[in-house]
Amino acid sequence: MKDQGRSKRKRTGGRRKPSRNKKRYQLGREPAATTVGEPRFQIIDSRGNNEKLRALSTNVAQVADGADVTQADIEGVVDNPSNVNYARRNIITKGSIIDTSAGRARVTSRPGQDGQVNAVVVDEE
Repeated sequence: MKDQGRSKRKRTGGRRKPSRNKKRYQLGREPAATTVGEPRFQIIDSRGNNEKLRALSTNVAQVADGADVTQADIEGVVDNPSNVNYARRNIITKGSIIDTSAGRARVTSRPGQDGQVNAVVVDEE
């Protein structure tokens, strides 16, 4: 979510003059909206001497079933509690339920921040 900064208007409707220009630590970026498809990544310069690897699209996930972890192919997004439209658009976020070759799994990582999809197998009721 982009930071829009302080409002230019007071609660009463009066105008507020900016006390300074925008600073780099107030920077906000558009969400990655990681989709299911051919793997594409983007390197983002982050705070300090660090970088973030942002997954723009991916088709593999590390799926944990108890103690053993396997790499599985992502077939699609079944449900996404953060936004109902994300499931239709095949957008993966943390908490979304994905259909994999290892069965249905819930995403535990943040692909737009980490660049990888980690998931845990969900028991089908």
